[in-house]
Amino acid sequence: MLSLLRRAYQTAQWLPQWPAAAFHPWRLESKRRLAALRDVHRGQRCFVIGNGPSLRRTDVSKLRNEITFGMNRVYLAFPEWGFRTTYLVSVNDLVIEQCAEDFRKLAMPKFFTWRARRWLTLDEYTTFLFTTYMAPKFATDARGRLWEGATVTYVSLQLAYHMGCEEVVLIGVDHNFATRGEPNKTVVSEGDDPNHFHPGYFGKGFRWQLPDLETSELAYRMARAAYERAGRRILDATIGGKLTVFPKVDYESLF
Repeated sequence: MLSLLRRAYQTAQWLPQWPAAAFHPWRLESKRRLAALRDVHRGQRCFVIGNGPSLRRTDVSKLRNEITFGMNRVYLAFPEWGFRTTYLVSVNDLVIEQCAEDFRKLAMPKFFTWRARRWLTLDEYTTFLFTTYMAPKFATDARGRLWEGATVTYVSLQLAYHMGCEEVVLIGVDHNFATRGEPNKTVVSEGDDPNHFHPGYFGKGFRWQLPDLETSELAYRMARAAYERAGRRILDATIGGKLTVFPKVDYESLF
């Protein structure tokens, strides 16, 4: 009974967003684009690139010709890498609000939460996803609702599945933060960022939310189960990463 009540409460939280997320012209166009991307990478390998400090110890140049999903402020690394990720994904309101101008300048395929329409408009590169905080699930079809799982990495895993990727390799997903505190609490950075690959990622004055690693692990377990049911797999090649949900693999051995 409690689980039924909890499910009803969670549904009530996101249901009011549904009409616009289903029928708004921007969403209709976004669903058309997502339909065109269905199984576009069937049977292929892709990399989901986290933004942890371990990325500085990872030879990302090896990914120049790979299918890659970058997240949030990964674009700070593009000048050094000399290439962009295949896709960019961002669903956190605080990140999108404060980095909207940066996102608008990126001429590349981008996926944002439907809530981002407050700061971003539909253009040739932008696709809006109906992501929610409530009602845990793993979506195999990204045209519908996607649970965020307290991490944009989980949304990227759902997109990779939607696009047909057979094998997903995680890098830079350290799953370990130097900054501690109540999960999801909004804080303001007081200096250089020790939790990401770039000191200015969440630099001084940037508002961000403390990680909810427990919920993220729940989401990752759901992702692993969904991939394995379909005969696919997720591997973790993060150097020194603390995540234990996925099978570990040596990054260099992949090439």
